Amino acid sequence: MSPNWWENFFHGVALDFWRAAISDEQTRAEADFIQKHLQLSPEAKVLDVPSGNGRLSVELAKRGFMLTGLDIAAEFVEEAKQKSAEAGLNIDWHHREMRDLPWTAEFDGAFCFGNSFGYLNDEENVDFLQALSQTVKPGARFILEAPAIAELILPNFQPQRSIELAGITTTIESRYDHKLGRMFNDFAFVRNGIEDKRASSQRIYTYKELIELLEKAGFETIAAHGSLDDEPFKLGAHRLLLISEKQ
Repeated sequence: MSPNWWENFFHGVALDFWRAAISDEQTRAEADFIQKHLQLSPEAKVLDVPSGNGRLSVELAKRGFMLTGLDIAAEFVEEAKQKSAEAGLNIDWHHREMRDLPWTAEFDGAFCFGNSFGYLNDEENVDFLQALSQTVKPGARFILEAPAIAELILPNFQPQRSIELAGITTTIESRYDHKLGRMFNDFAFVRNGIEDKRASSQRIYTYKELIELLEKAGFETIAAHGSLDDEPFKLGAHRLLLISEKQ
């Protein structure tokens, strides 16, 4: 597997599957959570990284906030531009890799949703958090959705699972390498009898390791939730939503 698998994974059927997996209701609920826990004031400037097809940026921009979104998937960036244009929203879109953040103390808040953290190696993951830290103002909050951490993944580990959405059957075969602390996933997307195979890999940090990475990047953890309803995070939860503040 290429160490930079993420450069070529996100296109075509994989994106169609992702679009079908997220409902409008979930997008609104996530936007509610972000707005509440970033403590956004009217017209606050917010960074969405990576922004995917812009679903969260568009929803937050509709609420009056000033959004900047970036993503490595060109197909998603173009879709995001079209969505915002159709809605009459002025969102600053960028086709960039998630560590390529050229701003300094620009944003009042930032978020990283969609299980997008951990694709890189340890040094590169630190680079992302440090780059992001430089983009936000002191006192600004950052929300990291991190469902792929040890306390979530390992108690519920499934070596194989299948999901069918929007006419796409997706089979995922997973292998955990305890020496590397990484999960390796082989995806097989089948649509109209045509199979498309792709591989991915993700670093599985422990909660403690993740907190330490944020601290090194200049963030102090404020809260850890296991759901959008503010349930406390605990072993075996289905997601982790970490709220931290730039020192």
